[in-house]
Amino acid sequence: MGEQDPAFVLRYLAEVEALAEEVMAGRQQIVALDQKRNENREALRALSKELDSSDQVMVCFGNMFVQLPKTKTKDMLQRDQERLDEEIAKQRKELKVNVSRLLEAQGKPELKGYNLKPLSTEEMCFMRKLVDS
Repeated sequence: MGEQDPAFVLRYLAEVEALAEEVMAGRQQIVALDQKRNENREALRALSKELDSSDQVMVCFGNMFVQLPKTKTKDMLQRDQERLDEEIAKQRKELKVNVSRLLEAQGKPELKGYNLKPLSTEEMCFMRKLVDS
């Protein structure tokens, strides 16, 4: 038994295919979440630009419209934006793990620079102080 065994090859191919499907599903989910985030951003922008003096706005939930106060609608959209940001960050983290697992299963080297993280605000301030001095 070994790498020439047809059962081994089939198990290997099934594992690689399952990992590839996880990667593709993760990417699609990130795109869908990002699209929802952009729609929320558009709604928030429309609310802030609205010149109408009424305190109520019509909001669509599924296939029905509901009249809600502007402030409550804005708060709901902002909370949804925060939740979407967190979910997208979580999905991106999981995607990195899944891509690494897929590359490992394929016997390919890990992507260089793929696990880099941006500098925090504090780190950026420190770097600016170093550069300016």
